[in-house]
Amino acid sequence: MTERNRRKEIKWDKLDNTANVFPVIAGESMTNVDRISVTLQEEVQKELLQEALQRVLPWFDVFRVRIRYGVFWYYFETNQKPAPEVKQEYRYPCQFISPNRNRNYLFRVNYYKNRINLEVFHALTDGMGGITFLRELTYQYLRLAHPELREKLGDGLCSDTSLNREDSYLKNYKKSHKKGYKTARAFQVKGEKLRPLELGVMHGYMPISDLKKACQKYDVSINEYLAASFLWSIYQECLQGAPSKRPISSCVPVNLRPYFNSITMKNFFVIVSAVFHPKEENYTFAQVVQIVAESLRSQINREHLENLFAYNVSNEKNFILRAVPLFIKNIAIRSIYRTSALANTTTVTNIGNIQVKEEYQDYIRDFSAMLSMSEGQNIKGTICSYRDTMVFTISSNLADVSVQRGFFRRLSQDGIPVRIETNGVYDE
Repeated sequence: MTERNRRKEIKWDKLDNTANVFPVIAGESMTNVDRISVTLQEEVQKELLQEALQRVLPWFDVFRVRIRYGVFWYYFETNQKPAPEVKQEYRYPCQFISPNRNRNYLFRVNYYKNRINLEVFHALTDGMGGITFLRELTYQYLRLAHPELREKLGDGLCSDTSLNREDSYLKNYKKSHKKGYKTARAFQVKGEKLRPLELGVMHGYMPISDLKKACQKYDVSINEYLAASFLWSIYQECLQGAPSKRPISSCVPVNLRPYFNSITMKNFFVIVSAVFHPKEENYTFAQVVQIVAESLRSQINREHLENLFAYNVSNEKNFILRAVPLFIKNIAIRSIYRTSALANTTTVTNIGNIQVKEEYQDYIRDFSAMLSMSEGQNIKGTICSYRDTMVFTISSNLADVSVQRGFFRRLSQDGIPVRIETNGVYDE
């Protein structure tokens, strides 16, 4: 298919079920923009990165859109403008992407020294979709920078790269009347905030082999161990081990693709909650790990995950609700979102082990990811790994870093060596 024909193929598209909320709640203070980064073994050349983006973008219809305001729903329309301009990073991460700037695209690509950053408005896709796009962009960049790779591998997309755009929520929907998400308020981490638009970032790099040994000691998964360690640090640093009327709770996004045999590039995840309610004094870390692990295991099964998104889809399919004008829907969505958002203290998301083709591996040092802040959540954690290294990234708009220190200290106590890197906000 030629690029010209590909440009004519899509005129408009519905937002997926999860995406409908993001245009309603997004703004300068709650951007719903997430970042995935790749660090190369060499400095990035701006001109080659721009060319790589221009070559890759026409393949990805999920990214090649602008957002429109309809009578009843937001919708996507094919963006005919050139790819957004690649810039050297000059702002703090995860800032708002205005629909009327950036050539109307809902993502941005920038770079700093050896690092390429992809920042994506969550209405487009989730972490898996972002990884797919960034990986192909990186491959294309490396082929331009190293012609021998291009001669050996050609210049097309990888055969296992999905361009699928189905709404997997609708495809896998089964009628359910269960309300899946809890709404009781959770403990909130508060304190003096950084200046407006500032976001503090702290990366912790650790060997996966040592992390696995610690997990084996508690008989839990990596996800369970890291989520529990994060809640533990909040419990110790904010509550000093005292009881709390409200639970400490973390959103834990679950990628639904493996459960429902999906390869969509659109959003396809649900949120479960890792919950620890300190009703007594001085829980041990071992106790907290088991409580959190049991909390997650009770929710991460196909039946429960299906009920979670079925409830949301049923509202979208309700004929009466569909006929309500968008401006009224927006009022209701904001209210519902605020209530559900305050039911969690934080978010810990694991975008998994990022695999790249063998021919490109030696050109890539590592990957990392981070989340923007949201209602009631002033600190969040993101997990990803590449080859033999795990990266836990903590993003926060609070000036105090005691939770971060407590978290990495907890890992060290379990024999996990951690190398810390920050974006310099806390040094000012």
